Amino acid sequence: MTSVPTPAPSRELSNPPSDGISNLRFSNHSDHLLVSSWDKTVRLYDASADVLRGEFMHGGPVLDCCFHDDSSGFSASADNTVRRLVFNHGKEDILGRHNAPVRCVEYSYSAGQVITGSWDKTLKCWDPRGASGQERTLVGTYAQPERVYSLSLVGNRLVVATAGRHVNIYDLRNMSQPEQRRESSLKYQTRCVRCYPNGTGYALSSVEGRVSMEFFDLSEASQAKKYAFKCHRKSEAGRDIVYPVNAIAFHPIYGTFATGGCDGFVNVWDGNNKKRLYQYSKYPTSIAALSFSRDGRLLAVASSYTYEEGDKPYILFSLSLSLSLSLSLSRPFSLAIAPSLSMKCQILHLTFIPPSCCLGSILDQVMQTSVAFTMLFTDLFVVQA
Repeated sequence: MTSVPTPAPSRELSNPPSDGISNLRFSNHSDHLLVSSWDKTVRLYDASADVLRGEFMHGGPVLDCCFHDDSSGFSASADNTVRRLVFNHGKEDILGRHNAPVRCVEYSYSAGQVITGSWDKTLKCWDPRGASGQERTLVGTYAQPERVYSLSLVGNRLVVATAGRHVNIYDLRNMSQPEQRRESSLKYQTRCVRCYPNGTGYALSSVEGRVSMEFFDLSEASQAKKYAFKCHRKSEAGRDIVYPVNAIAFHPIYGTFATGGCDGFVNVWDGNNKKRLYQYSKYPTSIAALSFSRDGRLLAVASSYTYEEGDKPYILFSLSLSLSLSLSLSRPFSLAIAPSLSMKCQILHLTFIPPSCCLGSILDQVMQTSVAFTMLFTDLFVVQA
């Protein structure tokens, strides 16, 4: 690996969330970033202009969010509601409800529907074009074998990962029953599922430091290509320590992908050649979520302590990203951008220092909370000599 000079001093972005970040998503149309948080808000940022464009309050912690387009989006909340957010007018309305916290929300451009998964063991589809009110917007309710932990869409295919290691694959044009019912090939609880950009399959991660690469085609030739690999592990005093793999994100152009785990590392992989391309320097704590921008120039990384080691004082760490850039944090609630000298990269970093007990009582089924996020602006996935 070649060395990279330390970047120039950073600049700060104001108005970060006041509590941990649960998820973040880039728009499919711009560099806008949607951020959901335990402070009961969803925030909309213009990442390029370093501007907070909007903020929406909810009745409970917000567990997920997604874009419709640059003028609106949707959120999933622990108060059991699914909300539509209208950015231009700063307004929101309740699209519908579940009978338990709503863990996941996705918008399908092919079907024109909002899809939500909940701990009430149901999947629901909503038509956002309908008038307000659950009766007028609910398209269908589909029972799941267990609580929904993760959703992913590609074209007309929907992959639903639940507790109990169940995986249901739907064709959005016929939701009456799953197209395929599978059991995860990994032995332990599912953390994240993400479809390949080319629509041929999906990657699934577990709490036991593994990722499986799966294919939709059930032919013998296609199934022979699937595999699983170990990651986010370390050896210490002669023992292997394994960490949950909380996040997977595919580069929209190259098809390479990044994983993030409770070890605080982000790894970059070439799935076709079964190789790790790069590992970024360790973040202060667990990686909870990852998201690429539409052109692959930006990577958002959500990092937070997830109480996997119980209560402990939160310490402000220094961050460095070897090979691309290095950044030291000086104070909480800061979002900084620093240019790289040789890889045409930039980094944004937001750190939140929570009260000592603010996250400790949250239900452990939630896909990790987030007390920090970093956006890495980079020409990613170039193998270095």
